[in-house]
Amino acid sequence: MVDVLYAGPIPAERAGELVMGRGRSETSALSGKGEERGLTTTQNSQRPNACCFCWCCCCSCSCLTVRNEEARRKRRRRRIISQDTKMETIPKCESCTKPSVEEIRLWSQSFDKLMRNPAGRNVFREFLRTEYSEENMLFWLACEDLKQELNKSAIEEKARSIYEDYISILSPKEVSLDARVREVINKKMQDPTRHTFEDAQLQIYTLMHRDSYPRFISSNIYKSLINSGSRTSSES
Repeated sequence: MVDVLYAGPIPAERAGELVMGRGRSETSALSGKGEERGLTTTQNSQRPNACCFCWCCCCSCSCLTVRNEEARRKRRRRRIISQDTKMETIPKCESCTKPSVEEIRLWSQSFDKLMRNPAGRNVFREFLRTEYSEENMLFWLACEDLKQELNKSAIEEKARSIYEDYISILSPKEVSLDARVREVINKKMQDPTRHTFEDAQLQIYTLMHRDSYPRFISSNIYKSLINSGSRTSSES
């Protein structure tokens, strides 16, 4: 017996069943997708925050804060200088003798050797001016000068001058310090001493060492100084 496929019109009852069946199938599919989306949303809502504070981030938090503050301060410094008709001439530098080629080369061996040499500090200060961060060196020098002072009234006067010039957020020469160091300074300023800015001086010294010093060693200022010193030595 051969089966014959019926190609004629479908009875109304059968057609209704097919439509209802297809409707239930589509509803089930849509419901499944909705449940799947709901599950995904629930999973996403339970996913831990990507910005959680983990121990490995906390150790570098202070350093990042200081560097971000340094970048902000440099941008503000550029705006202030760009408003001037002419950049101010370099203030009076430290008196020093002309460094030898050997001395100049020693500056690249360590930051301490550079900072212990008056001529090295002058050259490094010139480089910092090109990066709009000369105030870091000026602040460090002011702290060194304060530590040599013995007169009580002079100490208070110099301490307040340093605060107004380099610590106050209203100063165009404000240096980049973290909140902890600023809080320590504010407490010590109630009765300033020669050591009021020691923590801040160390932080700025570290900032210059890690941030500016490597670029100074690779700069044209330092390379030209080495080259000119080598030529002078060979000619003599």
